[in-house]
Amino acid sequence: MRLPLPALLGGSALSLLLLLLRWRRRRGLWRKVEEARQRQERSLVQMEMAVRRFREQHPSVNMISILSLPLPELSKKLRDGSLPPEHVFYAYVGKALQIATETNCITEYLQESETQVRKAKLTGKLGLLYGVPVSIKDSIDCQGHDSTLGFIKNLNKPAAEDSVVVQVLRRQGAIPFVKTNVPQSLISYDCKNLIFGQTFNPLLYTRSPGGSSGGEGALVGGGGSILGFGTDVGGSLRFPAAFCGICALKPTGNRLSKKGIASGVLGQKAVAAAVGPMAKDVESLALCMRALLCEDMFDLDSTVPPLPFNEEVYSSTQPLRIGYYETDFFTMPSPAMRRAVRETKQLLEDAGHTLVPFELTNVDYVIFNFCVRGMFADGAASFLKTFKGELEKSSMGLFFWLAKSPHWLKTVLSWIAKPFVPRFSSIIRSMRANTVDEVWSLHHEIEEFCHQFIAQWKKLNLDVMLCPMLGPALGIGYPGKLSVAVSYTMLYNALDFPTGVVPVTMVTDEDEEKLKGYQGYFRDWWDRTLAKAFRGSVGLPVAVQCVALPWQEELCLRFMKEVETLILKKNRLV
Repeated sequence: MRLPLPALLGGSALSLLLLLLRWRRRRGLWRKVEEARQRQERSLVQMEMAVRRFREQHPSVNMISILSLPLPELSKKLRDGSLPPEHVFYAYVGKALQIATETNCITEYLQESETQVRKAKLTGKLGLLYGVPVSIKDSIDCQGHDSTLGFIKNLNKPAAEDSVVVQVLRRQGAIPFVKTNVPQSLISYDCKNLIFGQTFNPLLYTRSPGGSSGGEGALVGGGGSILGFGTDVGGSLRFPAAFCGICALKPTGNRLSKKGIASGVLGQKAVAAAVGPMAKDVESLALCMRALLCEDMFDLDSTVPPLPFNEEVYSSTQPLRIGYYETDFFTMPSPAMRRAVRETKQLLEDAGHTLVPFELTNVDYVIFNFCVRGMFADGAASFLKTFKGELEKSSMGLFFWLAKSPHWLKTVLSWIAKPFVPRFSSIIRSMRANTVDEVWSLHHEIEEFCHQFIAQWKKLNLDVMLCPMLGPALGIGYPGKLSVAVSYTMLYNALDFPTGVVPVTMVTDEDEEKLKGYQGYFRDWWDRTLAKAFRGSVGLPVAVQCVALPWQEELCLRFMKEVETLILKKNRLV
């Protein structure tokens, strides 16, 4: 049947109008992106001008010597008055500018920090972090500034107030001075978004800095910040720390307040998120936790248990009973990862500690059924909603297609894929929408798993655990292809155990040679891709994870400090 000409013309006109409206909307979004990039550029110019002014007025200040001070020593000099806050502030603004230019890690300069520095001298009570410049991850609210999560829709929506963590930092005298880059949505361990672009690893620009706290990792790793703050829901503090050769602590989920901190998947409770510090050394992390675990934290957020920092546990010198494992039998460790655990184990044994093998089982079930299914229990509908109206989703194309597929198609695809690519099959199966009853059952199952894990821990009478950490840093673009490689980190989000990262070694020529035989446990596309991602890494840092039971951050830090001390001692003797 032929349609009359007026109907055809009317249909064409409607199509044209829809295309025009879509074009106008996209043009508006690109304009917002361009404005945000210009603000980022202006931030760097403001930093440059501020440093230039300071240097002209204070030509004799030795900024290199200031930058070389570890945080505890720097903090002491600031508090006793032997080092003026403005000298420290502008030394770090200058260094941060350099690292931002090299790595694209800073999204915004908090210009009001200059006023805070000027007023610092007028403060009567000097907090533990008095005069210390600190960097803040994009997703942590700072009053008057955007928390974008890499989404265009979040631009030009400045936070009405500081997050609790930032409020406590200010009360302790710290000076938040920059916000740093993240991957779009935070659910990634790379660091790229359409607004601010890709952040690079300061140690090797062809490598990822890790994510989602990748801007923090790059800035702290490059020496442009002495103390940074990020979040972690699958390794987002630990990946950047490991990839950039620094230390980080992921506390128990509720040890520090998360009020005023944006999340990648709102409301999910299966995988515990946490906010935590990143620094060059463990003592800096301990100082930070001392400062944050104060009355102000407990007053501002009464859901945080009032547990002040336990100095006795942190400073103890009693020998430890340490569990350890070299592999989780899901992600085959690189030769350097395996060597990092073995060498650290030997150093700890030589220092008088007892090392006990710990057997991990069913990590594949934990990753697929607890983590993937738990985070996307609504079939990823909430996660997909966050991307609605955004310009680009190409980096997650397959994920989006799977998430949007009907349940019957996911079931069929999972069944077809199982004999050939079992991990892909498991991911598809884990991404179906669950009923409320199924979600409750899942949460109960995770609780039971946690109790069983703790029972195994206590049966061996362990104090802490030594575990592998994925590394070395993967090439840019590889983390997006290797989401399955989060198994070493995400386990401890599902368990909600405090976990820290300490760099212990660097990739050697021998590691590189052994990598030629790397095949992985599944010998699938992911294993082959991971082998490629590890290659060409001689000289890059490799870390270990240090784990304690829930609410035992001080013991975790004490163990991290022991590992760090033994590594430094070994390196001095070499």
